[in-house]
Amino acid sequence: MNPATEAPRPAPTLLAADSWLVEDGRSRELHRHRDRFTASVAAAGGPTAADVDAFWERELRRVPASGDWFPRAELTQEGSHAPRLGLRVRPAPRRTDEVRLWVSGRPDPRGAPRRKGPDLTVLGTLRAEAIGAGASEALLTTPDGLLLEGATTSLLWWEDATLCTVDPELPTLPGVTRDWVLDRAAALNVPVRRRRCRLPDLAGREVWCVNALHGIRPVTAWVGAGRLPAPGPAPRSGSWRAAWTAAAQPLPHTLDRGH
Repeated sequence: MNPATEAPRPAPTLLAADSWLVEDGRSRELHRHRDRFTASVAAAGGPTAADVDAFWERELRRVPASGDWFPRAELTQEGSHAPRLGLRVRPAPRRTDEVRLWVSGRPDPRGAPRRKGPDLTVLGTLRAEAIGAGASEALLTTPDGLLLEGATTSLLWWEDATLCTVDPELPTLPGVTRDWVLDRAAALNVPVRRRRCRLPDLAGREVWCVNALHGIRPVTAWVGAGRLPAPGPAPRSGSWRAAWTAAAQPLPHTLDRGH
């Protein structure tokens, strides 16, 4: 076949992925990102944990010690070839400090909600719809309307002095930033409740969308058709966001360089 007329090769299938923010050689909860990626690789039938460890130690050194970056570890597969590990070193997108959350009225489209990677394309499409609707994030729900999380974020909210998180029995991603928030709540003796709730339950509440890129962001508007809850004030978000910012630690290889 003439190379000029060959059909383009299909893009590799993304089996697992994990991303984290690096600012001037400092990051947060890197061990949790590593553990989550290792578990995702195992669930996808990829290389051994020892292979992932060696990959992580080697490839992490490619992340520059200055500037803002958003690297992504990946497990991909081309056709019938064995899955391969890789690291994409990407500039960090612009960060924001609040969220307008879009309610699509459709159930969660993911096929593998507990593993980051396989559904990133469909979630990217959903988030693009949210942006087109005037929002910045899309809300995911079960078919019967139970709240799950955002397309790229975990969902947390406050009921009086109690911090609430989605029932872990529901199909959600194990959120690294969410777990940091829950750990801090435990250290501060803040009551935590695991809940199953629907959108009307959040009326007037302080609601957060959290992830590794943006940290902790309050929901300042609900966007979509139908009756939507009024967003509540977010008096706690500033101090928790500052604590998250202060939690950054040097990457191991920047310590080696004396950075």
